[in-house]
Amino acid sequence: MFPLDLIQTQEPPLRAMALRALGYCRRLFYLEEVEGIYLANQEVLSGRHLHAALEHSREAGQWLTCELASEQLGLIGRVDCLRRYDGAIIPYEHKRGRPANDENNQPVPWPGDRLQVIAYALMLEEALDQAVPEARIHYHATNQTVRVRIDADARRDLFTALEEARRLRQTLQRPPLTDNPTLCPRCSHATFCLPEFVPGRPVRSSAPLRLFPPDRDATVVHVLTPGATVGVAGDVLRVRSPDGSESRHPIHTVESLLLHGAVHISVQALHQCVEHGVSIHWLTGSGFHRASLAPTAAQVQRRIRQFQALSDPQLSLHLSRLVAAAKIESQYRYLLRVSRGDSELRHRLQHHLDSLQELLERVSQASSTDALRGLEGTAAAHYFAALRHLLLPHLGDAFRSYARSRRPPLDRFNALLSYGYGLLHTAVMRAILAVGLDPAFGFFHKPHAASYPLVLDLMDLFRVTLWDMPLIASLNRQQWHPDEDFLLTPTKVYLSDSGKKKAIALFEQRLQEHWKHPVLEYSLSYARTIELEVRLLEKEWSGEPGLFARARLR
Repeated sequence: MFPLDLIQTQEPPLRAMALRALGYCRRLFYLEEVEGIYLANQEVLSGRHLHAALEHSREAGQWLTCELASEQLGLIGRVDCLRRYDGAIIPYEHKRGRPANDENNQPVPWPGDRLQVIAYALMLEEALDQAVPEARIHYHATNQTVRVRIDADARRDLFTALEEARRLRQTLQRPPLTDNPTLCPRCSHATFCLPEFVPGRPVRSSAPLRLFPPDRDATVVHVLTPGATVGVAGDVLRVRSPDGSESRHPIHTVESLLLHGAVHISVQALHQCVEHGVSIHWLTGSGFHRASLAPTAAQVQRRIRQFQALSDPQLSLHLSRLVAAAKIESQYRYLLRVSRGDSELRHRLQHHLDSLQELLERVSQASSTDALRGLEGTAAAHYFAALRHLLLPHLGDAFRSYARSRRPPLDRFNALLSYGYGLLHTAVMRAILAVGLDPAFGFFHKPHAASYPLVLDLMDLFRVTLWDMPLIASLNRQQWHPDEDFLLTPTKVYLSDSGKKKAIALFEQRLQEHWKHPVLEYSLSYARTIELEVRLLEKEWSGEPGLFARARLR
């Protein structure tokens, strides 16, 4: 009855529901069934509500669902309903939407829906050892029921789909985007797939297609108080301070949990965060990233592709040029912008501006990543030397700095820079883990014990816009107190508790600000911009290159 090559007992069974995704888009099938990425948009959630209502009716005795499995087909599934018509048992599936229409404007099933019910029918035949002549799909939006004949054509189409599913399971390469761009706006995985960010992809109008959400879906919780404890009660994270005060955060509203310094978290809270996809990040009291925890079980294919791609010296050099050019040009444009209309300031910055412009021109000709690092380091020296000229005279000497000192920072200005860059490091880390890449495998920065190379690579795209610019502006507005916000020792300067709170508030506020991406013509928050750049980086080795690191400060 079944072709022998369909028998694949060593492979895990395929969900019949996955055939619906395969019929809709091969990439959607791959993202769900191979990479394990399950996302839900409003249409998916509405479908779940419909099935929850049907489940309630089933419990009242009005419906009969059934779990089905077939070793021969390598399929499992749960059919919505079994009914008896004219002596035959018929699988019955419910869909929230409306059916397709044929050339005669008659309702017909969508290709994915058809494959799904054919699979149920053939599993039912195997279980009952009797023929199943047809299956039915009820579309609730139009209250129409469509019949699907289980004939030779139906069996052939299912076998072809199963062969394609098996082939896709065995490859590391994501399938290309569907040829039908009208499917993308309705797809639950559009925010991951990013079909609107593929150069040369046809669009139906001159307006940019906006599938990537402009804002974060949830909040970031910072826990700063030494000795605080993070626990959980049901689906609520509870943060208790040593003084007995407590804050509560429903876990579905939390994107990430950042623990600064001596903060404790219970095992139960760890399990709840992992279960709900909340990443946890440990930072030192001075803001330096120590470790992160995020679910990674379904990221094997993505990381193998990353390792293969970044093992290519030419691709690594190409990406390094893009990042170095973006960083130096951002530094140049910021200095140019802030000195516009101020001839005295422009005069003080001119040497650094000329040097940055010359270095930027040499980036595209750099023959190695070592040469690029030399250019980037020289540019950084000019940039930080120029930054001190941007502080207004009324600040006095408290915030003046004449050299960049990192570990440890030797003055207040460097303490602010280092703390903000620590926050940026964690923000980039969160985005990398969310996309599913390995932060330890980069292309520009060399690996060393203290930091993750890929995080440092991507940080260079955002240092100027996400921290330098808001920090300089806040200093010039005199928002920092030289005594209350800093702790000074003979060997280092670091932020006090009030200083840390101000820095976190300034950084988080910046992340929520919107800007119009100058290349993509797409308005989104800076927080989403970081994630978008990580996804565009992955596209560089996934067959859809051309937009990574193209954004520039206006």
